[in-house]
Order: sequence, then structure tokens, then C-alpha cells
Amino acid sequence: MLKRSLPAGFVVPAQPVEQHQPPAGPEWVHEIKHDGYRMIVRRDGDRVRLYSRKAIDWTARLPAIAESAARLGARSFTIDGEAVVIGPDGLTDFEALRRRGAGDMAVLYAFDLMELDGNDMRSLPIETRRATLASLLRNHGAVRFSEHILANGPEVFAHACRLGVEGIVSKRLGSPYRSGPCSTWIKVRNPASIAVQRERSENWNK
Repeated sequence: MLKRSLPAGFVVPAQPVEQHQPPAGPEWVHEIKHDGYRMIVRRDGDRVRLYSRKAIDWTARLPAIAESAARLGARSFTIDGEAVVIGPDGLTDFEALRRRGAGDMAVLYAFDLMELDGNDMRSLPIETRRATLASLLRNHGAVRFSEHILANGPEVFAHACRLGVEGIVSKRLGSPYRSGPCSTWIKVRNPASIAVQRERSENWNK
């Protein structure tokens, strides 16, 4: 069976390693784990494409994100992020993201930058990549910078659980971007979150 070729410029996304407890210590930063669809946003000149983590083209389904990405001040980039719909309570609403027409309301929480204007950023420390990404995205519509938290991991996770979000992803400072399973990205999920309960229900019904 022939393997499907990947789109030009597509980077296989990093996959956090799931654990039961977040790491502690000053060498880690922590981000909210949003409940949505993982997206790679690729711009090459005037062409912008959004790809799922399996390299399926989602550009037509998420027009608001694509249009915002097209207005960014760079000729080329590859951004890693999560496409979501934000509900009235400020939390992400996965069911709303699944509905017809959700692409007009969806936003991208962008958390990493792999390429910019022909420069491969993946070998740079995560803090350098994210600072460059934050500068690129400043006040830019449906493509938003995913803020991180510099604090003790267990405390951040406890606060995330109180908010009702899916969990957190902890990332080691100084680390490069690695496609596939990535031990410097640690995912810890809130067992009481809607996302985890939904997955349990879907698995139960299989």
C-alpha cells in the first residue's frame, strides 16, 4: 500500500507525552490544554493552508483562521496551534466546533513556530521560538498567542482543574521542536473535564 505524500512545508507536529502529574521546577513553563483540533498553519507567499496533524487540508473548514493568517506580516511561516470555538463562559466548546458554520467563529491558539521567512526555527530554544511567535501575532484576530505560565506545575494544574479546562501541557525551557512523541512536552489531563468525559463515553460506546 502506497503512503500518501505530505504537503510541501508540512511539519509533523510534536506529540506531548501524557503523564498523571505535571513536572515541577523553574525549567518548565505551562500552557492550558485547549479542547479543539490540532492544526499546522502553513503560509508560503500568498498561499495559506491549514492542516490537521494527519496532514488533511482544513483550510476551507476554518476560513476565519486562514484569513487572519494571510494578514500576518511574514512571507512564509509554519505555526503549530489548536483550533477552537470559545463559548460564552470563556471555555472552549468542542461540540460548537463540530457544528456547521463553526469555521467562521473558530480561532487558533498558536503555541509554537517552526519556520519563519525561510528560516527553520525548530533547533532554537522554545522560549526563542515563542517570543518570535508572540511578536508575529501581536493583536491579530483569529490567530492568537497561547500564553504560558511560569509557576509550579502542580499548582498550575490544580488551578486549571478548578477552571474546568482539559488540562495543561508543560514544556521544558531550552528545548528544540521535535516531531512525533516529545519527552520535553508533558500533557496532564483533568479527569473531570468535559473533554475527558466525552472520550470515555465515546470509548464506552465503541
